[in-house]
Amino acid sequence: MTQFYDALETRDPQAREAALMQALPQQVAHARTGSAAFAEILKDVDPASVTSRAALARLPVTRKTDLHQRQQAQRERDVFGGFSAVVFGAHMPRIFSSPGPIYEPEGKAQDYWRMARAIFAAGFRPGELIHNCFSYHFVPAGSMMETGAHALGCTVFAGGTGQTEQQVQAMEQLRPAGYIGTPSFLKIIVEKAAAMGVALPSVGKAMFGGEAFPPSLRDWFLQHGIQGYQCYATADVGLIAYETSAREGLVLDEGVIVEIVRPGTGDPVPQGEVGELVVTSLNPAYPLIRFGTGDLSAVLPGPCPTGRTNERIKGWMGRADQTTKIRGMFVHPGQVADIVKRFPEVARARLVVTGAMANDAMTLQVETSCSGPDALSARIADAIRDVTKLRGDVLLVSPGSLPNDGKVIEDARSYA
Repeated sequence: MTQFYDALETRDPQAREAALMQALPQQVAHARTGSAAFAEILKDVDPASVTSRAALARLPVTRKTDLHQRQQAQRERDVFGGFSAVVFGAHMPRIFSSPGPIYEPEGKAQDYWRMARAIFAAGFRPGELIHNCFSYHFVPAGSMMETGAHALGCTVFAGGTGQTEQQVQAMEQLRPAGYIGTPSFLKIIVEKAAAMGVALPSVGKAMFGGEAFPPSLRDWFLQHGIQGYQCYATADVGLIAYETSAREGLVLDEGVIVEIVRPGTGDPVPQGEVGELVVTSLNPAYPLIRFGTGDLSAVLPGPCPTGRTNERIKGWMGRADQTTKIRGMFVHPGQVADIVKRFPEVARARLVVTGAMANDAMTLQVETSCSGPDALSARIADAIRDVTKLRGDVLLVSPGSLPNDGKVIEDARSYA
């Protein structure tokens, strides 16, 4: 039995990068011609020139707020806001909805969301029955997992959410090889089965998504005979990364190009630094170019111990949108980035908001090795006032002093 889903997982990293960069200009060109939204967003871009990560980093980031705003503005004539490259009919079997609402198309390609790779890494194999407890209505999660399981050659029981006793009964009678869904719901099912006096010996593996999966919960499942692994996917781009038996971060999917950028900007951060995860999808039906997920993560050094050669990320580390209201004014990470760009002496910055109730104070902590700090502090303070329209203090710190947690704005106010 093979250890890998396909040969793509063990490619030479340079060969993978060359293949991705070869596909990139074609996808940018397709996005411009097949998507009205990207025809506008990328109107000044020559697709043939986008053949490197440096060139990709010069393109604008499109965030979920952009999807929502364009869909709202164009609701009467295009429910997808011009982002979809396919239309109703044979090429779009289903439509789903995310909070907003934001509507997402599902194309007709087998394993459209590319979930089979993650399901395989979680230990599932062709010919097995999977109990799928992701939602089958409105959101795409149920279909994402089902289509991936079908592509792997598995049969699916459409458990969906709720009806815990019936879930236990179905597991007892159908004896699935494992479960796909949120970890919290499987824990409820296992506890309900114990309360009912029902054994579920067949359920020995699980793939989780949609929630945090901390080591404490992983160990709880192990104590109950279940090996659980997590994946990271979104309704916009499908699978992004997945956990392997090494349990050392999440390996990136083969069908996406991932960047980690400084929150509020499109600027890539050094390897290992926490930032916003930005994805370029090679999906022809929904060609999202530099889609900002709004999630924080960081790239891990070195390859996965399982032999998979793609880059790994730490997983979900929080949200990148740290917009904060200070003294009646909204301050967002992009403004902090604008301030930093004015000073070549500054490596990184973190705006810390303190105080209680309406007595807000803000201090921009700045990493710099510059001498003559008094003059620099004064100039940065002027820039803070110019960009945010608020007064703020400046604290100069040595390079490497600020925490590597992706926070650009830290709200440390007391609300007691």
